[in-house]
Amino acid sequence: MPYAAGRVYFDADSHIMELEDWLRSYVEPDLQERVGPLRLGAAGRLAADAVRQATDRTADDVAAAGLEDHLMDAKGWHALGAFDPVERSRALDLLGFDRQLVFTTFATSQFLFSDDPEVRAAGTRALNRGIADFCAHDERLLPVAFVPLDDPALAADEVAACLDDGAAAVQVTHDAPKVHSHTHPAFDGVWGALAEAGVPFVLHVGGSRRGIARSLHDNGLPPVTDFIGGGENVRSKDYIALSHAPELFLACMAMDGVFERFPRLHGGAIELGAAWLPTLLTKLDQATRNFRKTEPKLTSMELTPAEYIHRQVWFTPFPGEPVGAIIEQAGDDLLLFSSDYPHPEGTRDPLGRFLATMDGVSEAAQDRFFSGNFADMMRIGVPAPAPAG
Repeated sequence: MPYAAGRVYFDADSHIMELEDWLRSYVEPDLQERVGPLRLGAAGRLAADAVRQATDRTADDVAAAGLEDHLMDAKGWHALGAFDPVERSRALDLLGFDRQLVFTTFATSQFLFSDDPEVRAAGTRALNRGIADFCAHDERLLPVAFVPLDDPALAADEVAACLDDGAAAVQVTHDAPKVHSHTHPAFDGVWGALAEAGVPFVLHVGGSRRGIARSLHDNGLPPVTDFIGGGENVRSKDYIALSHAPELFLACMAMDGVFERFPRLHGGAIELGAAWLPTLLTKLDQATRNFRKTEPKLTSMELTPAEYIHRQVWFTPFPGEPVGAIIEQAGDDLLLFSSDYPHPEGTRDPLGRFLATMDGVSEAAQDRFFSGNFADMMRIGVPAPAPAG
């Protein structure tokens, strides 16, 4: 029997674990050397060792088969289907998930902060070709493209290319662009194309620059590491700040009228937690009341900013967050199940962790959490659950 059974499960967050030359293999040949290989120095020794072991096992069918016995225990590059698309289909069989959004993990670090615009453009295009290719053989795998919002025209062109590739969702960066706000009409080419295509934008951890100043980690105490032994990913203080940038991004989308201009535009905040959602909705209502006289836009729209968020955005809680309490405060139509497979943050039992916080939540609301809300965001139907056994 698969790990998840008894109802339909749509997974809003999973990842591939790139091998050293994965991204570069999709870069145009004349730019491959400028993009360079996967860089894991900041991720720590454990990551580099895992990549080497993963590369060694690509030709070892026995080792790959043995991973099935450790489906929920093996994480990162050690997991079944972490970097091999055929293995990933087998992992989905065993997981029991009917659909799964698939993001990259480290690929953006190879190009996103380059000073060379050609490198940034080539890396972005390569990532989006690569993730589409990884998912192309299995309709359950839904590729998530990546588009930085640095330049409105370039972003609109890349969104068009991603839609041609068959992207199921498009991750956009959620820190503030250098010139225009992401809500400026200059970006209407991005939002309008996604709205017309019915493809959601998504925000995701890693889609903004460092959440807190480096100085806040220099506290006179021994340095701490993240889950994989490095010091540049999420640690406790970074975790506190994860929601700051996406909260502001979404608030601006609602208050500046983007959701009003594009009522078919919809999206999700993925792997950013959801405990902050009720507070965001409350703050939006308070801001609307407090500033309505000096900012008439806030009350001239058909809906309030909070109502636009509620209508057009969905959220993934972290395992262990109080899902039942969030549903009680914000409604049962906003939260999405996610496994974060094969990242360790997803835990060995995400289903159990979520269900443990859902006492008193109706079966209908649980179905919405595990599949119905995802179907709404992705504009797909919900199939009947497979028979148990």
